[in-house]
Amino acid sequence: MIRPVRVLELRSVLGTGGGPEKTILEGARQTRTDRAAVTVCYLRDARDGVFRIGDRATGLGIDYVELIERHSFDWRIWPALRQLVRDRGIEVVHAHEHKTDLLAWLLARRAGIVPLSTAHGWTGHSRRERLLYYPADKRVLRRYPLVLAVSTEVRDDLARHGVPPDRIRVLLNGVDHLVFRREPDREAAARERFGLVPGDLAIGAIGRLEPQKRFDLLIQAVAAVRDRAPGLQLLIAGEGSARPLLEAEIRRCGAGSWCTLTGQLEDVRDLHHALDLFVQSSVYEGTPNVVLEAMAMTTPVLATRAGGTAELVREEVDGLLIPPGDADALTGALRRAIADPEGCRRRAASARRRVETDLSFERRVRTLEDIYAELVRRRIR
Repeated sequence: MIRPVRVLELRSVLGTGGGPEKTILEGARQTRTDRAAVTVCYLRDARDGVFRIGDRATGLGIDYVELIERHSFDWRIWPALRQLVRDRGIEVVHAHEHKTDLLAWLLARRAGIVPLSTAHGWTGHSRRERLLYYPADKRVLRRYPLVLAVSTEVRDDLARHGVPPDRIRVLLNGVDHLVFRREPDREAAARERFGLVPGDLAIGAIGRLEPQKRFDLLIQAVAAVRDRAPGLQLLIAGEGSARPLLEAEIRRCGAGSWCTLTGQLEDVRDLHHALDLFVQSSVYEGTPNVVLEAMAMTTPVLATRAGGTAELVREEVDGLLIPPGDADALTGALRRAIADPEGCRRRAASARRRVETDLSFERRVRTLEDIYAELVRRRIR
């Protein structure tokens, strides 16, 4: 290529978003400008008072655009989107969920761009999502020249729904190990910030407060093991629709003195510096960035095998893995981790080495740059 590929990262999300936002924004920042010129575009619902992704993009210094919608089906964004594609000379539109998958496919038909999708998984719980949006999305993806799956589980789901296997590639998420690294001199202040005192053992979890994360199960498991470790403290960072249910669970378990919902954190590294153990209790995931971040921060990991987690964490090497939704397994693994701090430290060190090599964010970005160039070459031929 004698000039960079012009790429539009296109995404629609409500609120603070999740793991894909970290990947999209940081990926745009780290893309080599001689290989790809990336514009990030978010469709923002005008009614959304929590949306702050634009602030994050500005802080990273990337080319960022917002198109404002009056509601989720506001077709007034269509001419604005086409104009953006024309103005930027966009060649590849990289979509990230069912709504932008459809828009990228329409742009391919009307504007001649190459559509690319990253399938992060289908995690919604509403009847409309399960019965309408997600099946329709998988039908649209059958027409794509290439779909990137964040795990083999997502890849297999796509293939079962008719996406040709030779048009699917697994591209695991990565983490910037230079940004996410433990600094021991920050630990004391971090523990004080989160109300921890000497002798406390801090267990942490990070993610949207949604049913799939099963933070209720985590609260129950910690309650079950506190008889042998009364200094246990549980910190859950994030926001979402399940907050009232989790608050009720905290009251039911009598956990008010040892379980804290911290809310959304601007920098999860602050929490990791306070933690002795990180737990991912989800029943469904794509490839969880929170697990990658814990691995990079050398916070010992206990996680379910949901989604691509087992492709990140090598069992008994980088962390402890348990079946999703198994309360007894979660409780037993907590007891084991608490009783074996040396084993936790050994696995955490191995996890750190893994994110410095196989799971580095730089490697993922370079692979994506190659994919953009490949798609444009195919179109030229």
